[in-house]
Amino acid sequence: MKASELLVQCLESEGVEYIFGIPGEENADLMMALSNSKIKFILTRHEQGAAFMADVYGRLTGKVGVCLATLGPGATNLVTGVANANMDRSRLLAITGQTDSHLLHKESHQNLNVVKMFEPITKWSWSIRNAKNIPEIVRRAFKIALTEKPGATHIELPQDIAKRESDIPPIGFQEIFRPKANQEQIRRAAKMILESKKPLLFVGNGCAREDESPQIRNFVEQTKIFSINTFMGKGVIPDDYETHLQTIGIKSADHALQAVLEADVIISVGYDLVEYTPKMWNSDLNKKIIHIDYTPSEVYTFYRPDVEITSDIGDAIDAILDEIQKLQSEDTSFDSFPRKNVPEIFQKVRSEVIERINIFKDDESYPIKPEKLILTVREKTNHDDIVISDVGTHKLWISKIFQTFEPNTCIIPNGFASMGFSLPGVLAAKMVCPEKTIVAMTGDGGFLMNVQELETAVRLGLAVIVVVWIDNDLNLISTKQKHEFGTSVFTEFGNPDFVEIAQSFGAAGFHVKSTQEFSQVLEQAKAIVDRPVVIAVDVDYSRNEVLLDDSFPPYVDSLNHKN
Repeated sequence: MKASELLVQCLESEGVEYIFGIPGEENADLMMALSNSKIKFILTRHEQGAAFMADVYGRLTGKVGVCLATLGPGATNLVTGVANANMDRSRLLAITGQTDSHLLHKESHQNLNVVKMFEPITKWSWSIRNAKNIPEIVRRAFKIALTEKPGATHIELPQDIAKRESDIPPIGFQEIFRPKANQEQIRRAAKMILESKKPLLFVGNGCAREDESPQIRNFVEQTKIFSINTFMGKGVIPDDYETHLQTIGIKSADHALQAVLEADVIISVGYDLVEYTPKMWNSDLNKKIIHIDYTPSEVYTFYRPDVEITSDIGDAIDAILDEIQKLQSEDTSFDSFPRKNVPEIFQKVRSEVIERINIFKDDESYPIKPEKLILTVREKTNHDDIVISDVGTHKLWISKIFQTFEPNTCIIPNGFASMGFSLPGVLAAKMVCPEKTIVAMTGDGGFLMNVQELETAVRLGLAVIVVVWIDNDLNLISTKQKHEFGTSVFTEFGNPDFVEIAQSFGAAGFHVKSTQEFSQVLEQAKAIVDRPVVIAVDVDYSRNEVLLDDSFPPYVDSLNHKN
């Protein structure tokens, strides 16, 4: 068969359902092959949107999301979305076309070294030069994308290679099994936890990515050890657990940081340093650290594990719990779990976190306060519905206020952290979970970066809800400028009529004029099942300073030696 047909067969053998992208001349053979495939091609309106959709598909399914573009400008348009997936550890394969292989060594129309361009932002990037190698190359790309820590891969198919023939069959998906944890390390970890006075479980992206929530929840339920999560670890432990201190990740302004500074043992589980630097909580190098992850720890000055467990996270957590219970039965001198005396600082932090979440629960002022907006969205959605945040000040508020109860139901891009992520992202989420309410939360800056994907949503009949936070400003940048320099520059802009924008695409559009109306419109939006809904809401960002400089006076004096 033709190489282009073989490539499609290889994708089918990997279980690919969708390919998101934009066709071009140089991938015409591949597009023809796809037209006869069970794989559904989703035409997007920008390649960046295609990459973001593939990213979210990978996060929600645990499979590899696939995006496609042609050579040159099509390939460069993929870059931001591919980089975002790679740094957020999302499973993605980018496929790009290319000019004839005999032209690649010299200057030719739209030709650039795409493989070289993708190398720094993927785990692996390769150009197909022999049709008979396609099954190996495709299998390798999927295996690398799926292997912990997962990420993005890239394959290039020159147009002359696409027309050649091959008789090599696809290799197909092969499941990967991980080894059990080392028993000696498990015993050391259990003993260290039993000897500690203030252990704290630090839950990261790896726990949500591989859905290790049942084992981790069982661990904290049995031990009553307090826990905390990063932005991308939200939902692994429900926010309503009495021992959960919720989300950390806003540098030194996090109230939850006070608890981390007081902890004597950090049980780091699936923690990605890319989200939150250990320098924030271990600058004195005085923390004992138990590292539990699928891969060895990064070499980092402020992250020096005393115990390093490289294995399946869930198996390791279960084994540590079993060993704790065994050691407690063998040696009654241990202060066993669950303990009667809970660290006071942890209780205080938990109390303050809940108080700050609910501080504007009954506030009806308008423009709406971020806390009230987020609480309203939470009230109008089920626990297993999905909210996807864009990047901006709203991301920080969502991370702190939006109560999350299941992993991957509040998706916050926090590795590469690219603006423009949420609108394409909710389209993929709705395709994966059509029965759920899917909400994008985006600033007016990020929304207009990929607003063209509203047409994709309308064409596909995807009933997603897009909440646009309006303040006519790149607010996170202006907030940080004011915090450092006392003023902001070059961040203000004008906005279009968001209702007319939505309606011109064929979507429903609302611009609410009161906090009470926002709640009513959200309810209306949920009843619209055949097209997307855009809700513009004016936001009062006057309390943003609390995100960057929240000293929490009651605890400062007692923690001066830590700060």
